[in-house]
Amino acid sequence: MSSRGGARNRSGPAVDPSSGRSERRALSFQALPNEGYAGDIPGFPLPDADAREVEVWEASWRTPQAAAWALESWRWQVLAEYCRIVAAIEQEPKAALVAQLHRYRDQLGLTPAGMRENGWAVAQPEISSEPSRVVERKEAPQRRMRAVRSEPA
Repeated sequence: MSSRGGARNRSGPAVDPSSGRSERRALSFQALPNEGYAGDIPGFPLPDADAREVEVWEASWRTPQAAAWALESWRWQVLAEYCRIVAAIEQEPKAALVAQLHRYRDQLGLTPAGMRENGWAVAQPEISSEPSRVVERKEAPQRRMRAVRSEPA
C-alpha cells in the first residue's frame, strides 16, 4: 500500500510564524543572533583535520546558526563532516559530494528551508537611534519618445 496525502517536508507554502494559524498551533521560531555567534569555538572533532577544514569550521562557528549548535553538541560531528566535504569539493569537485553538501546545509540550518525545519529565524537587527539620511526623490524623466499614429495613405 502506498502512502497518500498528508504533510511532507517542504510541501505547501512556507510557514509564517506571525500568522493566526501558527499562533493557534503555538508555533514559534527560536531567534538566532543576527550578528552571529560570539562564543568559544570548540575544537574540530574529526581526526586528521587539515588547515582548510579548520578554517571552514571556525567560519561556520561565527554564523547565527552556531548559537543553536553551541547548545546541541550532537550537531558538532555533522558540522565537522560538512566542513570536510566543503574542503574536499574545493580540491576536487564531485557531483555526489556537491549533492551531499546541500543535505548537510539543510540539516545544519544553513539554508532557508533548513532554518524552517529546525525552527530557527535570524533576529531582526535593532533599529539605530541615529537619524537616517533621507534621499530626495528626483523628478521623473521627461518622455523623449512618443508613439506616433500612422495615417492611412
